[in-house]
Amino acid sequence: MKVHYLLVLAGMMACQPTKPSHTMINPENSFAYDYDLLKNDPTTVLLSQGDQQVLIVGKYQARVMTSSSQGAAGFSYGWINHELIKSGKLGPHMNAFGGEERFWLGPEGGQFSVYFKKGDPFTFEHWQTPAIIDTETYPLVKSDGQKALFHKDFEIENYSGTHFNVSLDREIKLLNQEEASKHLQVPLEGISWVGYQTDNVLKNTGKDWNKASGVLSIWLLGMMKASDQNTILIPYQKGQEAAINDAYFGQIPADRLIKKKGMLYFKADANSRGKLGIPPKALVSLAASYDAANHVLTILQFDYHGDQEYVNSMWEIQEKPYQGDALNAYNDGKNDTGTQMGKFYELESSSPAVALHHGQSLRHVQRTFHLEASEEKLNQVCQKLLGIELKNLPWK
Repeated sequence: MKVHYLLVLAGMMACQPTKPSHTMINPENSFAYDYDLLKNDPTTVLLSQGDQQVLIVGKYQARVMTSSSQGAAGFSYGWINHELIKSGKLGPHMNAFGGEERFWLGPEGGQFSVYFKKGDPFTFEHWQTPAIIDTETYPLVKSDGQKALFHKDFEIENYSGTHFNVSLDREIKLLNQEEASKHLQVPLEGISWVGYQTDNVLKNTGKDWNKASGVLSIWLLGMMKASDQNTILIPYQKGQEAAINDAYFGQIPADRLIKKKGMLYFKADANSRGKLGIPPKALVSLAASYDAANHVLTILQFDYHGDQEYVNSMWEIQEKPYQGDALNAYNDGKNDTGTQMGKFYELESSSPAVALHHGQSLRHVQRTFHLEASEEKLNQVCQKLLGIELKNLPWK
C-alpha cells in the first residue's frame, strides 16, 4: 500500500509535537529525503500514525529502511546507502542497501554456513550473501497502514551440502502508545518516539532438519547512522565478561570497547571494523545505543526464552557449531580488502538453533524504539532501562 507523499506530509505537519532542541538536521538525514528516494518503487510501504513513520521496501527483502518520530522533517533513524540505490547497480559479496532492520539467516561462518561455498576459505573475497536475503523481492500479502505482512518461499544450501526448503512470513507492525508503554515500562511524556515490531516465522517445508548437518536461524540486523558521539550500550550478566566474543574480525581495541559493571560500551563511529557477540549465558535480552549529537536513544528488545543453543557464525570450521551468540553488535570500518560498506553500526538479534521437523516453524520477534528528547529526559529512560547515566558515557 502506497500513500501519496503530499497527503502524508500535510498530516505530519498538522500534528507536529514540540521538538527536542538539537542541531539543525542536514536535509540528507531527514525522513523526507529517504522517502523521496524510495517512494516511487512499487514495493514501498509506508506505515504511519501521526508523526510516527516506518518505511519498508519489499524489493529489499521487506526490510525496514528507516523510521521517524517527527514526520517528514524529522531525523531519519536508519542508515541508507543513497548512492548504491540511486545507481541501480548490484555488486559482489553483499549489496549494502542499508535499512534499520533486515531479515537474514544464520549461520554466517563455519561448516553449516550459507554464506560460503564448500571448500572455500573463510575470507572476505569468498564471502557471499545469498540472493534470497540480498537481492530478491518479498511479495506483500496485505497492509492496512499500521502493519504489513510479507511472504516468501525459497530454497537454500549450506557449506556442507544440506538443502533446505523454507517459507517465511514477516509482519512489520507500528506500535501505538499503549503497546509502547507496556513493552518499555517507562513514561513517554515529553519524548518524540517511534516503535515497531517485526514478527518473523520461518517454516520448514522440506525434509526434517538435523543438527549434525546444520540448521538455519533467524537473524535480524539493523543498520543505524554512526557518529563520533554514538555509543552502543549492551547490558550483560555480571561475571560473564570472559564469555563475550570481541574478536570476530580481530580483537577490538580497549579504547573502543569498555566492559564495566555489567555494561558494554562500544564506540559506534564506523572508523574501525569490529563485532561483539553475546552468548545466552551472558545475555540480557536488551540492547541500546545513544547518539549524543542528535539526542537519540535507540532501544532493541527481542525474544529470548532461555534457549542455550545458537548457531556459531565465526569464520572457521567449528568444534562447537551451536555455541554461538543470541545478540551481536557491529561497527563498520575498512575490511581486509581496504574497502568499507558504509558509515553505519548494527544491532543484531538471533533466534535459537532448532532442528525443525517438516511443517514445524521457528518464530522470532524483535522491537525497535527510537526516543528523541533532551538528554535530561532520555537520561531518565536510560536509568530505568539500563541503570546508567548518559553523562558518564565515554564518547560524547
